[in-house]
This record gives sequence, structure tokens and C-alpha cells, in this order.
Amino acid sequence: MQIIEETGSTGGRYIARLDGVEAEMTYSRASPQLVIIDHTGVPDSLRGKGVGQALALHAVEAARAGGWKIIALCPFFKAQAQRNPDWRDVVS
Repeated sequence: MQIIEETGSTGGRYIARLDGVEAEMTYSRASPQLVIIDHTGVPDSLRGKGVGQALALHAVEAARAGGWKIIALCPFFKAQAQRNPDWRDVVS
């Protein structure tokens, strides 16, 4: 599965495409050091295939590489962060 990023002046989204279907995780940039993950959308046809988890992991890896922190407002991302205590270095 390939994940790409679209960015704008105040935020962006990570996009995963699988079997011709698109899932997304959107974020807002609060500051150069802080990103707010606010939504994860995975179509029913992709549920159970690990797409949401892949998007969440991608966001964590991007935060580590970029040296920023994540605030989790998205319920899905927040649940993933609670299941992965090793993400505490980047998730507030």
C-alpha cells in the first residue's frame, strides 16, 4: 500500500490507495512543532485491511522524522496511540 501526502498552507492529509479505493487521515498544523490529527476516513470496502493503522503509523513516522508532536483529536488515531505506548515520544 502506498501512502502519499497532500499539503496546504494550514494542514494536509495522508492518502492511502488500495484496490483503487482511497482512505485518508487529515491534519492541521498548529505550529512548526505541532500537528493536530483530526479525522481518519476509511471506506467500508477497506475496513479490516489495516489501512487505518498504516495511516496512523505513517503519521507517527512523519512526526518523528520532522521533529514535531501530534495532538490526537481523531477518535481512531487516539485509540491507536493508546494501543501503541511506544508512540508517546510524539503523541500528546
